[in-house]
Amino acid sequence: MKKHLLAYTLALCCGLCSCGQDIIPVRVMSYNVHNCIGLDNVRDYNRIAEVIKQADPDVVALQELDSMTQRNNGVYALKELETFTGMHGIFVSAIPFQGGSYGIGLLSKEQPLSYKKIPMPGREEQRTMLVAEFKDYVFCATHLSLTPEDQLASVREILKIVEKYHHKPVLLAGDMNSRPNEKPQQELNRHFTTLSDTTAYTFPADRPDHCIDYIYGYTANECDFKVLQQNVLPETTASDHRPVQVDVLVLKK
Repeated sequence: MKKHLLAYTLALCCGLCSCGQDIIPVRVMSYNVHNCIGLDNVRDYNRIAEVIKQADPDVVALQELDSMTQRNNGVYALKELETFTGMHGIFVSAIPFQGGSYGIGLLSKEQPLSYKKIPMPGREEQRTMLVAEFKDYVFCATHLSLTPEDQLASVREILKIVEKYHHKPVLLAGDMNSRPNEKPQQELNRHFTTLSDTTAYTFPADRPDHCIDYIYGYTANECDFKVLQQNVLPETTASDHRPVQVDVLVLKK
């Protein structure tokens, strides 16, 4: 399967390059790891890392990570995943929690050139977004509020941030806590194209019945996205969410 996909990608790239477009192939994942506690109630950092390693993404957005809290016995969860996967890791806190902090992160094969933390609305708890700039693209990872009003406010904040990036393609991924037909997704789709398969359910992992995890491409800065493959991985135990993955060609004029 990988050989066929590679051959197709190379053929497509050759055709598109002849049209004068810059082509950036990237495999993107989003995974709410539930603090690496599975549905069997076992905390296992290596198990989550193995799911990621098997998928082999270039970059992955991670949600629900503890950093040195009492709940996870003082472990820096992102560092554990970084070590087990051999990828570069970044953690940003959303809230202080039990002597440490709780938030989101990313893993990437390529080390980011820079990154920043952006506060996001959340009345049940503070939320955040991580914006990392790589050589060829900008990657935004987030975990939005459970409250629809805060989700809509977050969409407005996201748009303020990404509209500053005129020179590079922008990818966005995360647990958005809203379904495809709900207003936050409708608002996002005015400015982004959804790259992941919204007909494939992501939560709960053992018997998924709705989609709340997504990957997007920002379309307002003259970038296009060609999806080669989209998957919700059939992992039913390692977390309470299933991981979402896409292979995409980013086309920059």
